[in-house]
Amino acid sequence: MKNAISPIRKDNYPEWYLQVIKNAGLAENSPVRGCMVIKPWGYSIWENIQRILDRRFKDTGHENAYFPLLIPLSFLQKEAEHVEGFAKECAVVTHHRLEADGEGRLLPSGKLDEPLIVRPTSETIIGEAYSRWVQSYRDLPILINQWANVMRWEMRPRLFLRTSEFLWQEGHTAHASQDEAETETRKMLDIYEEFVRDYLAIPVVKGEKTPEERFPGAVNTYTVEAMMQDLKALQMGTSHFLGQNFSKSSGIRFKNMAGEDEYAWTTSWGVSTRLIGGMIMSHSDDDGLVLPPMIAPKQVVLLPLIRKSEERAKIMDYCRGIMQLLSEKTFGGEKVRVFIDDRDIGGGDRFWSNVKRGVPVRLEVGSREMDAGTITVGTRDKPAGQRTVEPKDKVIDEIADVLSNIHSSLFNRAKELREHNTHTISTVDELKKYFSASGKSGFAICYSDPYEHSASREAILKELKVSARCIPFGMQDEEGECIFTGKKVRTKVIYARAY
Repeated sequence: MKNAISPIRKDNYPEWYLQVIKNAGLAENSPVRGCMVIKPWGYSIWENIQRILDRRFKDTGHENAYFPLLIPLSFLQKEAEHVEGFAKECAVVTHHRLEADGEGRLLPSGKLDEPLIVRPTSETIIGEAYSRWVQSYRDLPILINQWANVMRWEMRPRLFLRTSEFLWQEGHTAHASQDEAETETRKMLDIYEEFVRDYLAIPVVKGEKTPEERFPGAVNTYTVEAMMQDLKALQMGTSHFLGQNFSKSSGIRFKNMAGEDEYAWTTSWGVSTRLIGGMIMSHSDDDGLVLPPMIAPKQVVLLPLIRKSEERAKIMDYCRGIMQLLSEKTFGGEKVRVFIDDRDIGGGDRFWSNVKRGVPVRLEVGSREMDAGTITVGTRDKPAGQRTVEPKDKVIDEIADVLSNIHSSLFNRAKELREHNTHTISTVDELKKYFSASGKSGFAICYSDPYEHSASREAILKELKVSARCIPFGMQDEEGECIFTGKKVRTKVIYARAY
């Protein structure tokens, strides 16, 4: 059977990725370079991500708020390391109106007294608010999240992975003690790991970012890293322990229980629409998008097979009865999301449309199935042509198990890929050989000292187009020899090519 997507993964992975998005109707490029239009099917996926994470945040005591899109330039200048990290990506508003010239052209007019930055992230403007809200230890902790858009002027845009404007959530919390803030940072990282594993069916490595990869201005950045099907790494979410750095620059001070002035300890953490890009690259195949059932806008599609016009009413009534029974079943604590695709197009087109859109379960029902009390079943974790005929009642009764099995299949396949392409590297020569072999990628685990500057390490990584993804948790027990310096260290680092 011919593949639905062209080119296929092994021939041109970047173009395959874009064609999956196009054929699934997820998004398209906008007239503004680097920005995207997210279509209803793609936005429904984001809404599910929002809904699930929002519930999890609120379950852990966080509240939603909203802060301005525009940030005074002076706010960013208060935090030198932070502004340096984002300076090249900032979009700047300098005028507040347009006026027509003599030839009918609209030109900027009314220069602002102070330029405004379209938020690349909100630490500085939220810090200003917190400095007014916090006076006493009784005002802490502040546990706030916002769902918003941000702007980072991207030179090499790619839908969902790197766009100049993207959607995300950013949590910002303030605490009375270092321990409480560090606990918050790790708690939110755990929530991201659980979400990516339990809803996107993607295994991740949790760890600490190396100093050069930290969020600008953070004391520590923690990350969840995943391996895509082309063996590159993708950062799926980060959680930052900011220490007192932003409190000092923003003036977030409080009187402790002894009546003494202290600076608050703060955190920030976030995930974005990049999660959708990671999901696409983790699971999709040469027939299009593959959606994990927990996050799919629709989990089951009924495809009526109507060969004669006089069959339509009877088959449609039969399908509506099946849909009603399926929609009363639960999966993952929610009602099964099911719909009937009865568009007035050919049955083959409807079949392939739902394959390319990644609907987890396809149920085909025609007069033959209706008479026999059966359903032809296809699942998106298997090749499109691989279908089975099952008793109708069995399909309805076991739909939750079918969806659960799809999730497990996708997760286990992604985990096997990662394990097969993760290797321990003992020398620089091995590292060079590993990443130089026909552009090969994957995860290389090495003993390395990321806390000591090494010009030779930086030069080697630049040559190989490799970066330090994280210092993985749970791998720092035994002592070994740093592959770059030869010094004895207990620190292992995962190196990989990355998006």
